[in-house]
Amino acid sequence: MRFVSFLHDGRPACGLMQGEHILLAPASAHADLKAAIAADALADLGRACEAAGQRVAFADVALLPVIPNPGKILCVGLNYEMHRRETGRDVVENPTIFTRFADSQAAHGQDLLRPRVSTDFDYEGELAVVIGKGGRYIAPEAAMAHVAGYACYNDGSVRDWQRHTIQFTPGKNFPQTGGFGPWLVTPDEIPDLDKLRLTTRVNGATVQEATLDHMIFDVPRIIAYCSSFTPLSPGDVIATGTPGGVGAKRKPPLWLKPGDMVEVEITGIGVLRNGIADEAA
Repeated sequence: MRFVSFLHDGRPACGLMQGEHILLAPASAHADLKAAIAADALADLGRACEAAGQRVAFADVALLPVIPNPGKILCVGLNYEMHRRETGRDVVENPTIFTRFADSQAAHGQDLLRPRVSTDFDYEGELAVVIGKGGRYIAPEAAMAHVAGYACYNDGSVRDWQRHTIQFTPGKNFPQTGGFGPWLVTPDEIPDLDKLRLTTRVNGATVQEATLDHMIFDVPRIIAYCSSFTPLSPGDVIATGTPGGVGAKRKPPLWLKPGDMVEVEITGIGVLRNGIADEAA
């Protein structure tokens, strides 16, 4: 199943994808995906959407980030060997984790905003994992049972602000710089996560490409590690890292500018598209 978050009659709503349409969740069902996930009711939500039968065209709605209101957004840095090498970072024994705020996210089809204090705006195509069943000290062998689904993520980075210190937080949290979409794909649609291919394109040109088995730390290890230092809750989001080919390491650097179009595609999941615009003065 594929679920989307969007605005309907000016209010947040969610629904089930059916071809080029969305089956709107009825008023009696959960108002948002995070609530449905917390109630372990995604399957029930899907059936309720099908039974209600109220359809809206996907092309006609304003989407929201897949989970508009996550309690936590945890991001994994340097999680593909090619990216680690291009940055010159040391080999480490544990994942590099930083955080994003919910208001730093943008939906599929929404512009990412280049902040007015920088022109060093970069792309990072990633797999997003949405937590279903919460927990603490989750064992790697049990971790996949805690996944509600997957989406595409563009962990947009304001590189000069990221490099102000050894901490990544400022460069990763400017408003509306991280794309998250287009929808949540439930694990039953993904028979082998490792075989999926992640591709990032800027204005149609491929700039990043790797299969997910090239992650240094796989999804079970990431979930186990993160759940050791913080309880994971339903609707929490983990962005699992980006392959090599980021704009900052190209010669010359490839910075995103107004008018550009960035696509993050993961086979079996979908394509996340975001234009680039300047932040309002």
